[in-house]
Amino acid sequence: MILETYTKQYPSNPELLPEIEEFVIEIARKAGIKEDQLDNLALAVAEASSNSILHGNKMDKNKKIKITFNIHDDKYEIIFKDEGTGFIVEDVPDPTIPENILKENGRGIHIMNTFLDDLKYNFTDDGTEAILIIAK
Repeated sequence: MILETYTKQYPSNPELLPEIEEFVIEIARKAGIKEDQLDNLALAVAEASSNSILHGNKMDKNKKIKITFNIHDDKYEIIFKDEGTGFIVEDVPDPTIPENILKENGRGIHIMNTFLDDLKYNFTDDGTEAILIIAK
C-alpha cells in the first residue's frame, strides 16, 4: 500500500545529477529511512539517474527523466523513467567475471543490485523504468 508519492521531472542534463540525488535523498530522510541505508540509496540513485540520462535518453536535453518516489508501508520504491528504447538486461556483461573486469559497461547495474533489496525494469512503449526497492 502506497502511503505517499513524490514526483519530479528533469531534462537529460548530466549537470543535474547532484540535484536529482539531493531530491531523492531529502525525501528518504523525511520518510525516516535508516541512516545505514542512506549511503546505499545514494549510490544506487547516482547510478540509476546517470543510466537514465546517458544510456536511456542518450543525453538528449529534449528528453526527460521522471522520478517517482513511493513510500509504502513496508518499503521505499524509487522509479526512474527515461524516454529511451530500453535494453536487454541479460545482455549486460557481468563485471565480476574475469573477462569483463576491465569493461566499462555493466558496473552500474551490478552496483545497484549490491546496494538495493530489489531492482526491476519495466520496458514500455514510451520509455524504460528502473525500479529501485529498499525494504523498511
